[in-house]
Order: sequence, then C-alpha cells, then structure tokens
Amino acid sequence: MRDMVEIGMGRTARRTYELDDIDIVPSRRTRSSKQVSVGWQLDAYRFEIPLLAHPTDALVSPEFAIELGRLGGLGVINGEGLWARHADVSAKIDQLLELVAKGGYGHAIGLLQELHAAPMQPDLLAAAVAQVRAAGVTVAVRVSPQNARALTPALLQAGVDLLVVHGTIISAEHVGDGEPLNLKTFIAELDVPVVAGGVSDHRTALHLMRTGAAGVIVGYGSYPGATTTGEVLGIGVPMATAIADAAAARRDYLDETGGRYVHVIADGDLSTSGQIAKAIACGADAAMLGVSLAAADSAPGRGWYWPSAAAHPSVPRGSLLHVDDAWDLGGDTDEAADSVRPSLERVLYGPSDDPFGSLNLVGGLRRSMAKAGYSDLKEFQRVGLSVRA
Repeated sequence: MRDMVEIGMGRTARRTYELDDIDIVPSRRTRSSKQVSVGWQLDAYRFEIPLLAHPTDALVSPEFAIELGRLGGLGVINGEGLWARHADVSAKIDQLLELVAKGGYGHAIGLLQELHAAPMQPDLLAAAVAQVRAAGVTVAVRVSPQNARALTPALLQAGVDLLVVHGTIISAEHVGDGEPLNLKTFIAELDVPVVAGGVSDHRTALHLMRTGAAGVIVGYGSYPGATTTGEVLGIGVPMATAIADAAAARRDYLDETGGRYVHVIADGDLSTSGQIAKAIACGADAAMLGVSLAAADSAPGRGWYWPSAAAHPSVPRGSLLHVDDAWDLGGDTDEAADSVRPSLERVLYGPSDDPFGSLNLVGGLRRSMAKAGYSDLKEFQRVGLSVRA
C-alpha cells in the first residue's frame, strides 16, 4: 500500500524516496568482483557496462561518443544541439567558457539560447552520425518530441542505430501546434529501436512501454546546481521511488504482453558508483550519467556541465556547473583541477584515489554487487533495501 501523508486539511501526498534515502542490504554470501557481469543488451545492441551519457553538448561530442562506445558504454548525441547547428562547435564552447571566466554567469544562458537559435543543418548532424558510425560503435541520437517527426528521416538515412525521444517530461502522445506525435504510430513505422522518456510514475512509464519503446528513461538528468526544473516548474522526481515505479510498470507490461521486456534507464541524481548501484537495486537496467562523466578530460565542456534544457528559448531549466563544485578533483583552483582532470577510462575503470565514489564507477558497481552476492544486473535488482530513518 502506498504511504500517504496528510499535508493539510483534505490534501494528501505520497511519501517518496530519493536514492540517498535508501541503502543496499547484503543478505547472501559474498563473491569476487571478478565474477560479476555488468553487461546489458538493448534490443540487438550489447554493451559491456550499463552506462549512457546524457545528451548534452557539454558531454557528448562525436569524439566522446566514440571513446565511450569503445569503453563499453553509449554516448547519446543531442540531435538538436550545437553539433547539429554549428560547424565550429569547439570555438562556440570556448566563447561560452570565456564569458563564464569573466564572471558572466548571468549572460551564459543567454549565449546558449543564442547558439541554439541558429537553424539546424541536417548535413552537420549527418556528418556527426557518420563519424561515430565509421568508428564501429553504436550510434544513438536524441530528438525532442516536438521535432522527432521532422528530424528522424535524415537520421535514419545517416545510419543512426538507436533513437532517443527525450524531454523533461514525455507522454505517449505529444500535443503541439501541429499534428500530435503519437509515439505508438511513430515507433511502429521505424526499423530502429526507440528509447523514450523522461517519466516519473508508474502510469506514464506503462503508457510509454505500450508504444513499443525498447527502453524508458526515468528522470530528467537532475543534479543540484545544474538542473533547475524544480525551481522553474515545481516538478520533482524522487529517483528511488520513480525507478521502482517504472520497474513495476515493466513487470506489469511483461505480464500483459506475455514476455516483452522494456529496459528502464535511470537519469537523475547519479554521480557516484554507490548511487548507480542503488538505481539498479531499485530496478533500473542502466544509468544515464551527466556530471560524473563531465569530469573526464575528453568531455567537450572542459570541466563544465550544463543540461540540454539550459538552452530552452523561453523557459531554461539548467545552469552551468563546474565539476569542481560537484566534487574535489584534487586541485585548489580551476587551473589545478584542469591539470588533473582524469581520463574517461579512469572515471569508468579507475584506478581511483577518491574515497567518495566519483572515480572507477564500474569498479564500484561491481564491488557493490559482489558484496551483496549477485553475479549480474538482473539478479541485483532483487537485492534487499532499507530506508534511512
């Protein structure tokens, strides 16, 4: 039964839980972390680690997507971001960071909006897709519900492997100024698997699963200091509860269809290996990361992170966050931090000298699973959990 509390006369609300409100409870024999598998498969595509990169220009360039793919994960290019609008993206990011360095935080979002107001150029996006495809890794591109119908034909022609229909909050049918996007019809017409989200509750997750989506994203990439959806819209996603609700929807849909499994991808409040482990313990199949991967020296934001929603033309829902403000990378100044910024391989696989779980994310996940006695991700979803008082 859902835990309901009275917040005032005649008004009740559901008690929900964040990932930091829960803990994993080992209750089986332990095993060596070398005997643990963290691989997963989405449709026809196999990945060695259950980690995706959030589709923001601060994180996923074609080069970064290639590197992450070769390391076993999946980078998702923002199909409506800078790589789809400008030929000189690196120079545009330099311009943005120079503005921030001069104390122009108040103007940085305005510049992002200006850069994203440039018209989309399908040939630039196709070139980015072709670059990743030529490297032999899986190609994933994010489009918004508003532009999915217009952009998808060019993406399919360019050779995209996975399509991600992604927004802050998404439903099975998006009603806009033109013809509504019916995801069920849209997905049925495609020959590539579609991942859709974000969602935050059982009902919406189940609706998206019924559209034929191969995966459902839970959350909206929230991170304190970077994502401001709560301040702007008043909407919040308590991730532990949201993931568990989506996992319950997955079980219901599995029964409803006689065996069709839809993957649940957690996207929010994930920055350490322990939080990734908790997300999977709550029922996620994989985690979509933002700030935690932005620490890598190959991230195009060069130590800065901002979500794609920060560039919304009228209601921006994000700000620029320096990775040093999220955790200490070992430097006392921005310059020192830049000099010690770790490689993406070290962020994922170590070695780590950070006792708080921001480095060796895969190693931390493996060790958590091993301490609890589980050998693969699906088994680990059954681990015991406790709620902090």
